[in-house]
Amino acid sequence: MPAASAPSPGLQTGGICLRLPNSGALAQASSDLLSWLDALGMKQDVELQDAGDGNPGAARFFRLRTGLSERWAPGFDTLGLSAQLQLDTEQRQEDLEREVLLAMLLGPLAFEFPSFAELAASVRMRCYAVQAARKTALAFYTNEADRPEDCWSYDEDRGFTVRPGHGLIAALIKATQPGATGRRYAFSCYRATEYVMLLAIAQELETSNPALLADLQRQWEHRAIRSDEFRSVFLHEHGSEQAPLPPGYYVPGDRVWFRNPDPHSSDATGYEGSWVLYLGGGRFTNFWTADPPYTLHSKCVEMFQWRHAAYTDAAGEVRIDESVVEQRLQALAADPAQTAQILRQMLRLRSPPGAADPGGCLDASRESPRHVCLGSAGLALPSGLPTPA
Repeated sequence: MPAASAPSPGLQTGGICLRLPNSGALAQASSDLLSWLDALGMKQDVELQDAGDGNPGAARFFRLRTGLSERWAPGFDTLGLSAQLQLDTEQRQEDLEREVLLAMLLGPLAFEFPSFAELAASVRMRCYAVQAARKTALAFYTNEADRPEDCWSYDEDRGFTVRPGHGLIAALIKATQPGATGRRYAFSCYRATEYVMLLAIAQELETSNPALLADLQRQWEHRAIRSDEFRSVFLHEHGSEQAPLPPGYYVPGDRVWFRNPDPHSSDATGYEGSWVLYLGGGRFTNFWTADPPYTLHSKCVEMFQWRHAAYTDAAGEVRIDESVVEQRLQALAADPAQTAQILRQMLRLRSPPGAADPGGCLDASRESPRHVCLGSAGLALPSGLPTPA
């Protein structure tokens, strides 16, 4: 296998960045990454660039060669990456790793890691998240929730907590994967994506940081971490309103927010938008039905129909009639011109709250797990846990 090529003129500093305390540590981490890429048959596709950005330590960027990036993902659009390279990410673990690494290597913003171990853990967590999401099937309720009663209990202040004596990983699997119980439990899309991401993190901690997994177990026996607190504790945001990610750029394992830009139907509880995970291969999770996973287009078109299915119930609450959504989707299947018009409207970045034009449904950023390895973990659980026995 030939060595990684020299950087092309004008190489951008996106892709994967290894930033280590000194040049010796960077050389070892770089060697480990190149050996991994070599084993996956990808080493010849990568070019390197040492950083001169003035930040502490020694850093090196790894990017997919420019010609390949433009050929495989023009405009940073990774939705067709798997199909173009004929990857079988469901049957071959190595192909799922390839798709994750390729999407990171061609990214417009750098994924920075303090060690090769953290990079490898990040890729594994993304793979765990995709594999768990494929098995996840739930009952969608906006005002109800339940969990397997043998291993979960509920308190209004503490949320759903794991009963002592039951492992967090097994409890998360039982709550989200009907293959383990034969039953679908009631979730919101927000909480569903939290459970899948938490499961992926916990599975990685089993080997990378068992002490942190023990703390995580005690945390969920004491109090669930939810919503904004979950995001701040467990997830890193890649991209921003000031530096938005391209609309077709996704890495398998990303948690993604699609906003409902319609001001009326977005008042319906549970229809403010939709949280999903990117599975790779141009597909996003659909936890609620037996239909195939969403594509970017099918997700946007379905969300657009919510505005036509909104009504106000006897209590004055805005609701969505899912049967109307389904009817309109069936009618739309025979109208490519109208579908194209809807996509032009929805496949735009969402606007800030209060803007005159609400924009489309696409968010500027994606979310993925924070660093978890011993010595470099960026995941800090809240204080106040009981002292372990």
